[in-house]
This record gives sequence, structure tokens and C-alpha cells, in this order.
Amino acid sequence: MKLHILRTAALLIALFGFSGAVHAQTPNPNLANQYYLNGEYEKAGELYAQLMENDRGLADYYFERYLTCLLNLDQYDEAEKALKKQLKKTPNNNKLYVFYGNLYDRLGKTDEATVQYEMAIAKMPADYAAVNALANTFITNAKYDFAIKTFEQGGELSKDPKRFAFNLAELYRRKGNTPKMVEYYLNSLDADPGRLVNIQTQLARYLAESEYPELQTQLYTRLQAQDNADYIELLAWSFVQRKDFKNALRQYKALDKRLGEPGQRIFKLANDAANARDYDSAIAGYEYIIQEKGAQNPFFFDAKREVMNCRRRKITEGFEYTIEELRTLEAEYESFLAQYERGRNTAHIVIQLADLEAFYINDLPKAINLLDELIPTPGLNRNIIARAKINLADFYLMSGEIWESTLLYSQVDKEFREEMLGQEARFKNAKLSYFNGDFEWAQAQFNVLKASTSKLISNDALDLSVFIMDNLNTDTTTDAMALYAEAELLVFQNRFQDAFTVLDSLRAEFPENSLQDDILYLQAQVFEKKRDYVKAAELYQQVAEKFPEDIRADNALYALGMLYEERLGQPEKARELYEKIFVDYSGSVFAVDARKRFRVLRGDKVQ
Repeated sequence: MKLHILRTAALLIALFGFSGAVHAQTPNPNLANQYYLNGEYEKAGELYAQLMENDRGLADYYFERYLTCLLNLDQYDEAEKALKKQLKKTPNNNKLYVFYGNLYDRLGKTDEATVQYEMAIAKMPADYAAVNALANTFITNAKYDFAIKTFEQGGELSKDPKRFAFNLAELYRRKGNTPKMVEYYLNSLDADPGRLVNIQTQLARYLAESEYPELQTQLYTRLQAQDNADYIELLAWSFVQRKDFKNALRQYKALDKRLGEPGQRIFKLANDAANARDYDSAIAGYEYIIQEKGAQNPFFFDAKREVMNCRRRKITEGFEYTIEELRTLEAEYESFLAQYERGRNTAHIVIQLADLEAFYINDLPKAINLLDELIPTPGLNRNIIARAKINLADFYLMSGEIWESTLLYSQVDKEFREEMLGQEARFKNAKLSYFNGDFEWAQAQFNVLKASTSKLISNDALDLSVFIMDNLNTDTTTDAMALYAEAELLVFQNRFQDAFTVLDSLRAEFPENSLQDDILYLQAQVFEKKRDYVKAAELYQQVAEKFPEDIRADNALYALGMLYEERLGQPEKARELYEKIFVDYSGSVFAVDARKRFRVLRGDKVQ
């Protein structure tokens, strides 16, 4: 019995020992890969050579790694032997000819390399996957011209010359050949109209500002031969990218008529033009909808509202206008409201007219009356009522009726407690207290509003909270702050000369007060509103230079950067200022936006 047990044990040991020996002889692919990644090509090559023999399923992969190891070790004779051997095994594997060509390139035998590359393409089957695989092998080896030939040959073999157009466009992009890149992107669009958005994304990412004319020239040429709606769409889009809204509108009008659309493209374009302050193009777009589509169109009332808003902005931005221009615009509002009555569809237009009366014509009683009559109108959306109440509260504040103003702000705050309108009303109520000299209560509210979901409200609340904390030190400072708050209210009321008078008094009465940077900053804002950009820039510069450690420094730098970028045509100066903000004032609320603007001005593609 004991002998039998011993014999069984011996047999098991022999079997397991043999199995372990076999296992020990099997190379570890993970170890081979690790050697390869570490640059230990000799060790990696030995293991890959064994793996090629043991794992036929991955033999091609292991061979490529083995060959790369030999090339990195400059063992060119061994590499050529390995290639010849592999070609005998798999003569139809055309990727091997690419590897052979790469070997010849390393040896400086350019002509022999070319022969191998051409052989690879000649042996390529008429198969989509095979074409892609060979082209990608060329691309991996940075042989873009041969990758292009591969895709071109693939198109011929499949009898579809545009089948690989998108791939060819990408290759010409890598080569920096913009005309050919554009040509093949357009060929790709012919082959698959569903690629329009993808192609727009690629063009927006890689076309430089100076290269858009090439795209437009090719599109015009194609449109003469083929009336393709996608070409018109892409042409209009190209004009939008260059902020050429006038020419974009011409194309979108053609597309709108051709497709029988309700005007949604044109309405969006007009909105984009208005946001870019191209008011003439925006007005033309809105007028097209009003005149061509009629009152039954879903965009009609919105277009009418926006066209009058654009006319108002065109007149009033900068506060350089005549009363005659304002009266003409007022008459247009009133004529439209008389024709279509005052109700749900025209509520936004009534709100705009009230703004015109309050802020520009300075007829506060009329502005208040317009909103007083609008708010009780049956069927109004609750958001519109809230907007009307907030604006009405502003007008009461401008009239000095503080109780009426705070009552309306509080109503909206209560009804829209966790919504944006409620936060806006709460902020304005807190600012009313600030204007009224109740600084401590106002600061407590601003501290809460710093957590607002609205970036604008949050930043403004933070700014005012820090401002009050920075300046609220003594009774004397409180008196000075009261004068400053009064000046801010006058600016809010567009009473600029009165505001300057108060600021002069503040400077004279409290010459050593810490508000000196704030006085300059507020004056700069007034001059910016009056379109005196040079004077505004001068004052912002003074704030940044004289008070670099005070709280208005980063505000002034950002405002100055915006002036140089958007108004004074000096983008290089703007870029320097933005960089200074995110480097020297990294904790500023403007730091993130300043970095983004810096990158755009530097030429980076920013999404």
C-alpha cells in the first residue's frame, strides 16, 4: 500500500514538473511588451521571435514588434532576412512591403524603398478595410504621399472616386495643403451630405482666418455648376465664421426661399449679428422675416421685437443720439402696438418701449404707466410679469420711490426664490439698500448671493461685498461711501454730469479716502458708455497703475483689455493685459475668461 502511494506521488510530481517546464518555456507577451516600452529591444526581440512561433493568431502583430526591435538595434541584415522569410509565408500581406520600404529608407536606398511602397499599393485588394489598413500603415510611418495614393487607388478599385474623400482631406490637412484639403472635404460632402456638421467642425478647427476665401472661392465655383443646398449652407456658414453677416444673410435668404423654410436660419443669423453689434445686418434679417413671412409666422413677433431692439441699441449705445432719433423709434413702437394691441404676443415689445422711455427719453411717468398697464394683462407668462416687475421697480428707484421699488423686488424674490429672476430681484433689492446707505445689510445679502447660479450675479455680488468690506472702516468712510453710492445711482439713471459733480465733491471732501481708485473706475465706465474710448482707456490705465493692490485693479485691467480688443483695434495690447490678469491676479473672477480671450488672440483654437 505504501509502495503504491509512493509510485502515485512520483507520477504526479513528474506530470506537474513536466507541465511547469513547458509553461516556463512559453514566453510571456506582457513581459515582451514591457521590455519594448522600456526600450530594451534586444530582450523584447528575443521574446517576440518566440511568440511569433507559438501564437499564430497574433503572429503579424508580434512580427511587427520584432521587426521594430531589429531596426532600433540597427540590425538591418537580420531585419531583411526576417522580412524575406515572412514574405514567403504570407506573400499577399502588402503591409510587409511597407516595412521593407521603411528598411530601405533607413539604409538611404530611396529608389528601392519607393519600389516596395508601390508594390504594397499594387497588391492591395478592392476591399474597404484593406485600403484603410494599408493607408494607416503608411500614415504610421509618416508616408503621407503613399497614403494618399492608397486612398486614390482604393477609390478607383471600388469605382467610387469620392469614397475616401474625407480621409484624403485629412491627409492633405496634415500636409498643410489647404486648397486640396478643402477640395476633398467638399468631395466628401458630395458623397455623404450627412457629414456637413462634421466638416464644419473640422474647417472651424483647422482653417485660419486668411484661408476662408479659399473655401468660399471653391464653393462659388461649384455652385455655378451644381445648385447644391449644402454648398449654400456651408458658404453662409463660412461668412458667419468671419463675422461677415451681410454676405451670410444673402446666402441664407437664398436657402430659405429654396427650401421653403419659416426663417429659422435667418432669425438665428440676425441674433448672431446683433450680438456682434452688426446692427444693420441684424435689422435686415429681422425685416426679411417680418416682410416676407407675415404675422402668422412663428418668428414674426420675436423678429419685430428684436428689430426694434436693434434699432434702439444702434441709436443709444454710447449715449450719443438726438431726441429726434429717439422720437422716431418711439413712434415705430407705438404704431406697432396700435396695430397688434398690447397682450401676450407684444408684451416684450411693451417692456422695450418702457425701457426706451425711462433710460433714454427720460419720461419715467410714461415708462411706469406702460408697465403698470401691462402687468395685470390676462394670459401673460409668469416670467414676463416678473421681468416687467423688476424693470418697473428700477423705474421707481430712478424716480426716488424706494418703497414701491423694494416692494416689487420682494414680490419677484418671493415667487421665484430659487430661480434666476428671483436671484436678480434679490440682488437689486440689496443694491437698493446699498444706494440708500444701508451698507451692512446690503453686504449680508451680497454674501448670500455670491453662491448664485448666475455667473453675472455671483460676480457682481462678490465685487460689491468686497468693496463694502474694503471701505467700510470708519464713520467718515461711511459718509464718503454714501456719496459714492449716490454717484453710482446717478450713473444708473444716465445722469452723468450730476454723477461727476458728486464724484468731484467726494474727491474734494475726502482727499485721503480709500475710494480714489473707485472714483476713477466709475468715471472710466461713464466715458466708455459715452463712446469716448480713449478717455475711458486712460482712466482704466490710471486705476491699474496707481492702485495695483486695490480691488479695482483687475476690474480695470479686464475692462481695458476689452476696450483694446473690441473698440480700439489693438489686440496685442489686449493680449498682454489678459495675460497679466491670469498671471498676477490669478484669484480674480476675470482670470478664467481672461485666459480664454488670451488664447483666442494668440491664435489657439478654443472651443
